[in-house]
Amino acid sequence: MRFLLKAILVLVVIGVSGVFGWPYVQAYWKARNKPSYRVAAVAKGEVVFVVNSTGTVQPVLRVQVGAVVSGPIEKLFVDYNAKVRKEEILATIDARIYKANVARDEATRATARADVKRAEALLQQARNDEARAINLRKKKADYISDTEMDRLKYSRMSLEAQLDLAKAQVQQAEGNLKNSEANLSYTNIRSPVDGVVIDRKIDEGQSLAAQFQTPELFVVAPEMEKHMYVFASVDEADIGVIREAEERNNPVYFTVDAYPDELFQGEFLKKKVGETVKRMGIRKNPVSVQNVVTYTVVVDAPNPGMKLLPGMTAKLSFQIAKHERVLKIANAALRFYPKPEQVRPEDRPLLEGSDDQSKTEEGTENLESQRSAMERAIARKNRNLRHVWIVEGDFLRAVAITTGLSDSQHTEVASGPLVEGQELVTGTRPRIP
Repeated sequence: MRFLLKAILVLVVIGVSGVFGWPYVQAYWKARNKPSYRVAAVAKGEVVFVVNSTGTVQPVLRVQVGAVVSGPIEKLFVDYNAKVRKEEILATIDARIYKANVARDEATRATARADVKRAEALLQQARNDEARAINLRKKKADYISDTEMDRLKYSRMSLEAQLDLAKAQVQQAEGNLKNSEANLSYTNIRSPVDGVVIDRKIDEGQSLAAQFQTPELFVVAPEMEKHMYVFASVDEADIGVIREAEERNNPVYFTVDAYPDELFQGEFLKKKVGETVKRMGIRKNPVSVQNVVTYTVVVDAPNPGMKLLPGMTAKLSFQIAKHERVLKIANAALRFYPKPEQVRPEDRPLLEGSDDQSKTEEGTENLESQRSAMERAIARKNRNLRHVWIVEGDFLRAVAITTGLSDSQHTEVASGPLVEGQELVTGTRPRIP
Protein backbone atom coordinates (compact mmCIF):
# COMPACT_ATOMS: atom_id res chain seq x y z
CA MET A 1 0.00 0.00 0.00
CA ARG A 2 2.79 2.38 0.93
CA PHE A 3 4.63 1.52 -2.36
CA LEU A 4 1.52 2.29 -4.35
CA LEU A 5 1.18 5.72 -2.72
CA LYS A 6 4.83 6.51 -3.52
CA ALA A 7 4.41 5.47 -7.14
CA ILE A 8 1.28 7.60 -7.51
CA LEU A 9 3.09 10.57 -5.94
CA VAL A 10 6.01 10.19 -8.37
CA LEU A 11 3.66 10.04 -11.34
CA VAL A 12 1.80 13.12 -10.13
CA VAL A 13 5.07 15.03 -9.77
CA ILE A 14 6.19 13.98 -13.26
CA GLY A 15 2.85 14.96 -14.76
CA VAL A 16 2.78 18.36 -13.07
CA SER A 17 6.40 18.99 -14.21
CA GLY A 18 5.50 18.00 -17.75
CA VAL A 19 2.44 20.26 -17.83
CA PHE A 20 4.34 23.30 -16.62
CA GLY A 21 7.69 22.51 -18.34
CA TRP A 22 6.40 21.51 -21.78
CA PRO A 23 6.03 25.09 -23.12
CA TYR A 24 9.63 25.78 -22.15
CA VAL A 25 10.76 22.61 -23.88
CA GLN A 26 8.80 23.59 -26.99
CA ALA A 27 10.29 27.08 -26.96
CA TYR A 28 13.80 25.69 -26.58
CA TRP A 29 13.32 23.15 -29.37
CA LYS A 30 11.82 25.78 -31.68
CA ALA A 31 14.67 28.20 -31.01
CA ARG A 32 17.21 25.43 -31.52
CA ASN A 33 15.76 24.43 -34.90
CA LYS A 34 15.02 27.96 -36.12
CA PRO A 35 17.08 28.62 -39.27
CA SER A 36 19.86 31.18 -39.06
CA TYR A 37 20.22 33.37 -42.13
CA ARG A 38 23.09 35.19 -43.70
CA VAL A 39 22.14 38.76 -44.52
CA ALA A 40 23.57 41.68 -46.49
CA ALA A 41 22.50 45.27 -46.14
CA VAL A 42 21.15 47.43 -48.94
CA ALA A 43 23.72 50.14 -49.65
CA LYS A 44 24.29 53.13 -51.86
CA GLY A 45 27.21 53.21 -54.19
CA GLU A 46 28.53 52.73 -57.68
CA VAL A 47 27.58 49.95 -60.10
CA VAL A 48 29.57 49.45 -63.28
CA PHE A 49 28.32 47.04 -65.92
CA VAL A 50 31.14 45.53 -67.98
CA VAL A 51 31.58 42.83 -70.60
CA ASN A 52 34.73 40.77 -70.16
CA SER A 53 36.79 39.32 -72.97
CA THR A 54 40.28 38.20 -73.82
CA GLY A 55 42.49 39.52 -76.58
CA THR A 56 45.99 39.70 -77.99
CA VAL A 57 48.30 42.71 -78.02
CA GLN A 58 49.66 43.47 -81.48
CA PRO A 59 51.57 46.36 -83.08
CA VAL A 60 49.68 49.05 -84.96
CA LEU A 61 51.31 47.76 -88.15
CA ARG A 62 53.60 44.86 -89.02
CA VAL A 63 55.73 45.81 -92.02
CA GLN A 64 57.34 42.78 -93.63
CA VAL A 65 60.65 43.68 -95.25
CA GLY A 66 61.69 41.35 -98.04
CA ALA A 67 64.28 41.01 -100.80
CA VAL A 68 63.64 41.57 -104.51
CA VAL A 69 66.95 40.13 -105.72
CA SER A 70 68.75 36.90 -104.92
CA GLY A 71 72.16 36.28 -103.47
CA PRO A 72 74.02 35.63 -100.22
CA ILE A 73 73.61 38.02 -97.27
CA GLU A 74 76.85 39.94 -97.06
CA LYS A 75 76.27 42.07 -93.94
CA LEU A 76 73.64 42.56 -91.25
CA PHE A 77 73.39 45.97 -89.58
CA VAL A 78 70.46 45.48 -87.19
CA ASP A 79 69.18 42.84 -84.82
CA TYR A 80 66.10 42.19 -82.70
CA ASN A 81 64.59 45.20 -80.90
CA ALA A 82 66.70 47.64 -82.90
CA LYS A 83 65.12 51.03 -83.55
CA VAL A 84 65.44 51.94 -87.21
CA ARG A 85 64.65 54.99 -89.31
CA LYS A 86 63.03 55.11 -92.71
CA GLU A 87 65.48 54.29 -95.55
CA GLU A 88 68.07 52.99 -93.06
CA ILE A 89 70.06 50.03 -94.42
CA LEU A 90 69.19 46.85 -92.53
CA ALA A 91 71.32 44.38 -94.52
CA THR A 92 73.24 44.07 -97.76
CA ILE A 93 73.29 41.32 -100.40
CA ASP A 94 76.49 40.44 -102.32
CA ALA A 95 76.36 42.94 -105.19
CA ARG A 96 79.16 41.70 -107.49
CA ILE A 97 76.82 40.16 -110.06
CA TYR A 98 74.60 43.24 -110.13
CA LYS A 99 77.56 45.61 -110.46
CA ALA A 100 78.76 43.53 -113.42
CA ASN A 101 75.31 43.77 -114.97
CA VAL A 102 75.39 47.55 -114.61
CA ALA A 103 78.82 47.70 -116.28
CA ARG A 104 77.62 45.44 -119.12
CA ASP A 105 74.52 47.57 -119.72
CA GLU A 106 76.54 50.78 -119.62
CA ALA A 107 78.79 49.36 -122.37
CA THR A 108 75.73 48.29 -124.35
CA ARG A 109 74.30 51.80 -124.06
CA ALA A 110 77.59 53.34 -125.21
CA THR A 111 77.63 50.99 -128.21
CA ALA A 112 74.06 51.93 -129.10
CA ARG A 113 74.85 55.64 -128.86
CA ALA A 114 77.88 55.18 -131.13
CA ASP A 115 75.69 53.31 -133.59
CA VAL A 116 73.30 56.31 -133.59
CA LYS A 117 76.15 58.61 -134.51
CA ARG A 118 77.26 56.24 -137.30
CA ALA A 119 73.71 56.09 -138.68
CA GLU A 120 73.41 59.88 -138.50
CA ALA A 121 76.67 60.27 -140.47
CA LEU A 122 75.60 57.82 -143.17
CA LEU A 123 72.18 59.46 -143.39
CA GLN A 124 73.72 62.88 -143.76
CA GLN A 125 75.96 61.61 -146.57
CA ALA A 126 72.94 60.07 -148.33
CA ARG A 127 70.99 63.31 -148.03
CA ASN A 128 73.91 65.26 -149.48
CA ASP A 129 74.22 62.80 -152.43
CA GLU A 130 70.51 63.07 -153.09
CA ALA A 131 70.61 66.87 -152.95
CA ARG A 132 73.53 67.08 -155.41
CA ALA A 133 71.74 64.74 -157.81
CA ILE A 134 68.61 66.86 -157.72
CA ASN A 135 70.66 70.03 -158.45
CA LEU A 136 72.41 68.36 -161.41
CA ARG A 137 69.13 67.12 -162.81
CA LYS A 138 67.73 70.63 -162.59
CA LYS A 139 70.59 71.84 -164.78
CA LYS A 140 70.13 69.06 -167.29
CA ALA A 141 67.85 66.08 -167.03
CA ASP A 142 70.19 63.75 -168.83
CA TYR A 143 72.94 64.08 -166.20
CA ILE A 144 71.13 61.71 -163.68
CA SER A 145 68.90 58.85 -164.73
CA ASP A 146 65.67 57.91 -163.04
CA THR A 147 67.22 54.69 -161.80
CA GLU A 148 70.02 56.56 -160.10
CA MET A 149 67.56 58.98 -158.50
CA ASP A 150 65.52 56.08 -157.12
CA ARG A 151 68.67 54.49 -155.69
CA LEU A 152 69.68 57.70 -153.90
CA LYS A 153 66.17 58.32 -152.60
CA TYR A 154 65.60 54.85 -151.16
CA SER A 155 69.14 54.71 -149.80
CA ARG A 156 68.37 57.87 -147.84
CA MET A 157 65.06 56.40 -146.59
CA SER A 158 66.80 53.17 -145.53
CA LEU A 159 69.36 55.12 -143.50
CA GLU A 160 66.59 57.11 -141.84
CA ALA A 161 65.04 53.82 -140.72
CA GLN A 162 68.43 52.61 -139.49
CA LEU A 163 68.78 55.81 -137.47
CA ASP A 164 65.37 55.24 -135.85
CA LEU A 165 66.39 51.66 -135.10
CA ALA A 166 69.67 52.83 -133.55
CA LYS A 167 67.81 55.35 -131.36
CA ALA A 168 65.40 52.63 -130.25
CA GLN A 169 68.37 50.45 -129.33
CA VAL A 170 69.69 53.30 -127.20
CA GLN A 171 66.36 53.49 -125.37
CA GLN A 172 66.39 49.73 -124.89
CA ALA A 173 69.93 49.86 -123.55
CA GLU A 174 69.00 52.66 -121.16
CA GLY A 175 66.01 50.63 -119.94
CA ASN A 176 68.20 47.59 -119.32
CA LEU A 177 70.68 49.82 -117.51
CA LYS A 178 67.97 51.27 -115.26
CA ASN A 179 66.78 47.74 -114.49
CA SER A 180 70.31 46.67 -113.57
CA GLU A 181 70.81 49.82 -111.47
CA ALA A 182 67.51 49.14 -109.66
CA ASN A 183 68.57 45.54 -108.97
CA LEU A 184 71.89 46.86 -107.68
CA SER A 185 70.06 49.26 -105.35
CA TYR A 186 67.91 46.36 -104.10
CA THR A 187 71.04 44.72 -102.73
CA ASN A 188 70.73 47.28 -99.91
CA ILE A 189 67.76 46.15 -97.78
CA ARG A 190 66.24 49.37 -96.37
CA SER A 191 63.53 49.95 -93.81
CA PRO A 192 60.37 51.40 -95.39
CA VAL A 193 59.21 52.99 -92.09
CA ASP A 194 60.43 54.23 -88.74
CA GLY A 195 59.97 51.53 -86.15
CA VAL A 196 61.36 48.64 -84.11
CA VAL A 197 62.66 45.36 -85.54
CA ILE A 198 60.50 42.72 -83.84
CA ASP A 199 61.65 39.79 -85.95
CA ARG A 200 64.79 38.90 -87.91
CA LYS A 201 64.66 35.82 -90.14
CA ILE A 202 68.10 35.83 -91.79
CA ASP A 203 71.75 35.47 -90.83
CA GLU A 204 74.96 36.59 -92.47
CA GLY A 205 76.01 34.23 -95.25
CA GLN A 206 72.51 32.92 -95.82
CA SER A 207 71.55 32.72 -99.50
CA LEU A 208 68.29 34.18 -100.75
CA ALA A 209 66.31 32.91 -103.72
CA ALA A 210 63.82 35.56 -104.82
CA GLN A 211 62.89 34.19 -108.25
CA PHE A 212 59.48 32.78 -107.33
CA GLN A 213 58.57 34.37 -103.99
CA THR A 214 59.86 37.38 -102.11
CA PRO A 215 61.64 36.08 -98.99
CA GLU A 216 60.75 37.79 -95.70
CA LEU A 217 63.84 39.10 -93.95
CA PHE A 218 62.64 41.45 -91.19
CA VAL A 219 59.42 42.53 -89.52
CA VAL A 220 59.38 46.18 -88.48
CA ALA A 221 56.67 47.55 -86.17
CA PRO A 222 56.18 51.33 -86.31
CA GLU A 223 54.88 53.49 -83.44
CA MET A 224 55.26 50.80 -80.78
CA GLU A 225 56.46 53.38 -78.27
CA LYS A 226 53.29 55.41 -78.85
CA HIS A 227 50.44 52.92 -78.91
CA MET A 228 49.48 49.29 -79.52
CA TYR A 229 46.33 47.52 -80.64
CA VAL A 230 44.48 44.89 -78.62
CA PHE A 231 42.43 42.50 -80.75
CA ALA A 232 39.61 41.17 -78.55
CA SER A 233 37.23 38.34 -79.41
CA VAL A 234 33.66 39.20 -78.33
CA ASP A 235 30.71 36.82 -78.39
CA GLU A 236 27.85 37.71 -80.70
CA ALA A 237 25.48 37.97 -77.71
CA ASP A 238 27.50 40.91 -76.34
CA ILE A 239 28.22 42.78 -79.55
CA GLY A 240 25.05 44.91 -79.20
CA VAL A 241 26.07 46.42 -75.87
CA ILE A 242 29.66 46.73 -77.10
CA ARG A 243 28.39 48.90 -79.96
CA GLU A 244 26.52 51.10 -77.48
CA ALA A 245 29.71 51.50 -75.47
CA GLU A 246 31.60 52.47 -78.64
CA GLU A 247 29.01 55.10 -79.51
CA ARG A 248 29.30 56.56 -76.00
CA ASN A 249 33.10 56.47 -76.30
CA ASN A 250 33.35 54.52 -73.04
CA PRO A 251 36.82 53.50 -71.86
CA VAL A 252 38.18 49.96 -72.01
CA TYR A 253 40.31 48.59 -69.17
CA PHE A 254 42.58 45.58 -69.35
CA THR A 255 45.42 43.78 -67.62
CA VAL A 256 48.27 41.61 -68.86
CA ASP A 257 49.98 38.78 -67.03
CA ALA A 258 53.36 40.49 -67.24
CA TYR A 259 52.10 43.36 -65.03
CA PRO A 260 49.25 41.86 -62.97
CA ASP A 261 49.05 44.84 -60.60
CA GLU A 262 48.85 47.47 -63.33
CA LEU A 263 45.61 48.55 -64.98
CA PHE A 264 45.85 49.68 -68.60
CA GLN A 265 43.25 51.85 -70.30
CA GLY A 266 42.40 52.08 -73.97
CA GLU A 267 39.65 53.20 -76.29
CA PHE A 268 37.81 51.86 -79.30
CA LEU A 269 39.83 52.28 -82.47
CA LYS A 270 39.09 55.42 -84.47
CA LYS A 271 40.77 56.58 -87.67
CA LYS A 272 40.59 59.78 -89.65
CA VAL A 273 39.38 59.16 -93.19
CA GLY A 274 39.47 62.36 -95.18
CA GLU A 275 37.92 65.06 -93.03
CA THR A 276 35.88 62.73 -90.82
CA VAL A 277 36.82 60.44 -87.94
CA LYS A 278 35.26 57.01 -88.33
CA ARG A 279 34.67 54.36 -85.68
CA MET A 280 36.55 51.21 -86.63
CA GLY A 281 36.60 49.36 -83.30
CA ILE A 282 34.11 46.62 -84.24
CA ARG A 283 35.03 44.60 -87.30
CA LYS A 284 31.99 43.33 -89.16
CA ASN A 285 33.67 40.15 -90.38
CA PRO A 286 32.42 37.27 -88.16
CA VAL A 287 34.61 34.42 -86.95
CA SER A 288 32.78 31.10 -86.58
CA VAL A 289 34.42 28.20 -84.73
CA GLN A 290 32.27 25.14 -83.99
CA ASN A 291 29.07 27.16 -84.44
CA VAL A 292 30.28 29.81 -81.97
CA VAL A 293 30.23 33.23 -83.65
CA THR A 294 32.51 35.98 -82.40
CA TYR A 295 33.52 39.41 -83.65
CA THR A 296 36.89 41.11 -83.41
CA VAL A 297 36.95 44.38 -81.48
CA VAL A 298 40.08 46.53 -81.82
CA VAL A 299 41.18 48.62 -78.83
CA ASP A 300 43.78 51.37 -79.17
CA ALA A 301 45.98 51.58 -76.05
CA PRO A 302 48.85 53.99 -75.32
CA ASN A 303 52.24 52.38 -74.75
CA PRO A 304 54.66 55.11 -73.61
CA GLY A 305 56.77 52.80 -71.45
CA MET A 306 56.92 50.00 -74.04
CA LYS A 307 55.38 47.63 -71.47
CA LEU A 308 52.90 46.21 -73.94
CA LEU A 309 54.70 43.79 -76.25
CA PRO A 310 53.41 41.90 -79.30
CA GLY A 311 51.67 38.66 -78.50
CA MET A 312 50.75 39.43 -74.88
CA THR A 313 47.39 38.11 -73.71
CA ALA A 314 45.09 40.83 -72.41
CA LYS A 315 42.04 40.40 -70.17
CA LEU A 316 39.66 43.19 -71.13
CA SER A 317 36.64 44.76 -69.48
CA PHE A 318 34.48 46.88 -71.77
CA GLN A 319 32.66 49.46 -69.66
CA ILE A 320 29.09 49.46 -70.93
CA ALA A 321 27.43 51.71 -68.33
CA LYS A 322 28.20 53.29 -64.97
CA HIS A 323 25.65 54.44 -62.37
CA GLU A 324 26.77 56.34 -59.28
CA ARG A 325 25.07 56.74 -55.88
CA VAL A 326 22.33 54.21 -56.53
CA LEU A 327 20.78 51.61 -54.25
CA LYS A 328 22.52 48.29 -54.72
CA ILE A 329 22.14 44.82 -53.27
CA ALA A 330 24.42 41.81 -53.11
CA ASN A 331 24.02 39.42 -56.01
CA ALA A 332 23.73 36.58 -53.50
CA ALA A 333 20.37 38.01 -52.40
CA LEU A 334 19.04 37.47 -55.94
CA ARG A 335 20.38 33.93 -56.09
CA PHE A 336 18.79 32.88 -52.76
CA TYR A 337 15.68 30.64 -53.00
CA PRO A 338 14.16 29.64 -49.65
CA LYS A 339 12.28 26.46 -48.85
CA PRO A 340 8.45 26.74 -48.79
CA GLU A 341 8.28 26.07 -45.04
CA GLN A 342 10.58 29.05 -44.42
CA VAL A 343 8.28 31.48 -46.25
CA ARG A 344 5.08 33.01 -44.95
CA PRO A 345 1.99 31.35 -46.48
CA GLU A 346 0.94 34.27 -48.69
CA ASP A 347 4.32 34.26 -50.47
CA ARG A 348 4.60 30.51 -51.01
CA PRO A 349 2.88 30.65 -54.44
CA LEU A 350 5.98 32.53 -55.69
CA LEU A 351 8.00 29.37 -55.15
CA GLU A 352 5.62 27.06 -56.96
CA GLY A 353 7.30 25.50 -59.99
CA SER A 354 10.79 26.70 -59.06
CA ASP A 355 11.81 23.20 -57.96
CA ASP A 356 10.50 21.66 -61.17
CA GLN A 357 12.34 24.18 -63.33
CA SER A 358 15.59 23.66 -61.49
CA LYS A 359 15.50 19.86 -61.65
CA THR A 360 16.93 19.61 -65.14
CA GLU A 361 18.57 22.16 -67.34
CA GLU A 362 17.40 20.13 -70.32
CA GLY A 363 13.77 20.94 -69.52
CA THR A 364 14.56 24.64 -69.34
CA GLU A 365 16.40 24.51 -72.66
CA ASN A 366 13.50 22.65 -74.29
CA LEU A 367 11.05 25.22 -72.95
CA GLU A 368 13.19 28.05 -74.31
CA SER A 369 13.41 26.41 -77.73
CA GLN A 370 9.63 26.00 -77.88
CA ARG A 371 8.92 29.66 -77.21
CA SER A 372 8.16 32.00 -80.06
CA ALA A 373 10.37 34.98 -80.83
CA MET A 374 7.75 37.33 -79.30
CA GLU A 375 7.59 35.25 -76.12
CA ARG A 376 11.37 35.21 -75.82
CA ALA A 377 11.55 38.98 -76.27
CA ILE A 378 8.87 39.55 -73.60
CA ALA A 379 10.57 37.12 -71.21
CA ARG A 380 13.86 38.92 -71.61
CA LYS A 381 12.21 42.28 -70.98
CA ASN A 382 10.67 40.91 -67.77
CA ARG A 383 13.86 39.26 -66.56
CA ASN A 384 14.59 42.31 -64.40
CA LEU A 385 11.47 41.71 -62.28
CA ARG A 386 12.86 39.83 -59.27
CA HIS A 387 12.10 38.98 -55.63
CA VAL A 388 14.36 39.27 -52.61
CA TRP A 389 13.67 38.05 -49.08
CA ILE A 390 13.67 39.71 -45.66
CA VAL A 391 13.18 38.17 -42.23
CA GLU A 392 9.79 38.98 -40.74
CA GLY A 393 9.11 37.19 -37.48
CA ASP A 394 9.49 33.45 -37.88
CA PHE A 395 9.17 33.52 -41.67
CA LEU A 396 10.60 35.20 -44.75
CA ARG A 397 8.73 37.84 -46.68
CA ALA A 398 9.18 38.44 -50.42
CA VAL A 399 9.90 41.94 -51.71
CA ALA A 400 9.39 42.63 -55.42
CA ILE A 401 12.01 44.80 -57.09
CA THR A 402 13.18 45.79 -60.56
CA THR A 403 16.90 45.36 -61.12
CA GLY A 404 19.19 47.56 -63.18
CA LEU A 405 22.91 47.31 -63.85
CA SER A 406 24.93 44.46 -62.41
CA ASP A 407 28.59 43.90 -61.73
CA SER A 408 30.41 40.93 -60.25
CA GLN A 409 29.19 41.60 -56.68
CA HIS A 410 26.22 43.96 -56.68
CA THR A 411 23.07 44.77 -58.64
CA GLU A 412 21.34 48.12 -58.90
CA VAL A 413 17.79 48.43 -57.53
CA ALA A 414 15.96 50.36 -60.25
CA SER A 415 12.63 50.37 -58.38
CA GLY A 416 11.12 48.78 -55.31
CA PRO A 417 10.35 49.47 -51.61
CA LEU A 418 13.89 48.75 -50.36
CA VAL A 419 15.73 51.40 -48.35
CA GLU A 420 19.37 51.89 -47.50
CA GLY A 421 20.50 49.74 -44.59
CA GLN A 422 17.71 47.17 -44.92
CA GLU A 423 18.99 43.60 -44.53
CA LEU A 424 18.28 40.99 -47.21
CA VAL A 425 18.73 37.27 -46.87
CA THR A 426 21.61 35.87 -48.90
CA GLY A 427 21.72 32.29 -47.50
CA THR A 428 21.36 30.07 -44.45
CA ARG A 429 23.98 29.31 -41.84
CA PRO A 430 24.71 25.70 -40.94
CA ARG A 431 23.03 24.61 -37.70
CA ILE A 432 25.40 23.98 -34.80
CA PRO A 433 24.68 20.59 -33.18
